Amino acid sequence: MRVSREIAKKNRQNVVRTASEQFRTHGYDGIGIASLMKAAGMTQGGFYKQFENKEALECEATEQALNDNFDLWAKTTEGESDPVAALKAWYLSPQHLSAVGQGCAYATLAAEANRQRPALQNVFNAAVAQQIEFLAQALGDKPDSRAEAIQTMSQMIGALILARSVNDEDLQQEILTAAKLPAIQNHSE
Repeated sequence: MRVSREIAKKNRQNVVRTASEQFRTHGYDGIGIASLMKAAGMTQGGFYKQFENKEALECEATEQALNDNFDLWAKTTEGESDPVAALKAWYLSPQHLSAVGQGCAYATLAAEANRQRPALQNVFNAAVAQQIEFLAQALGDKPDSRAEAIQTMSQMIGALILARSVNDEDLQQEILTAAKLPAIQNHSE
């Protein structure tokens, strides 16, 4: 039975969305095509009608996840007088901590990007550059806004990764709370 173009497009979108979540949950090497397609409610045979190979799906699914990140960050900071505080409150929350498959792709996949093909690194490069620029603009017109954006991003992502790496809930919360605080200045002379 032939599938209409509209249904084929919806099926592809479903596979990309599912892969986006599965890669964040299991990593790129932690799930194969058969399991991805099963999670999407499709057969493995349908994969090669939609994608050249797994690497192509990794790029498309990662781009989707990173675009979702961008949209969430923009929504969270929109209209806020202190966009960094608003972003940290959402990003460093217990809800986001537990939402691995639907959460931040930087925190789940960035460490793997350097071991992948250049095409995937290019996806991360474009997204990181866009995210830094967006956050720098949200911080306002000041000389160090780009550096502050990079510092904020690095601190939040690192804190989420570190909090997810431990199983002690009190320590997780301590990590998330500490990362929400303003930077501790070194006042030694």
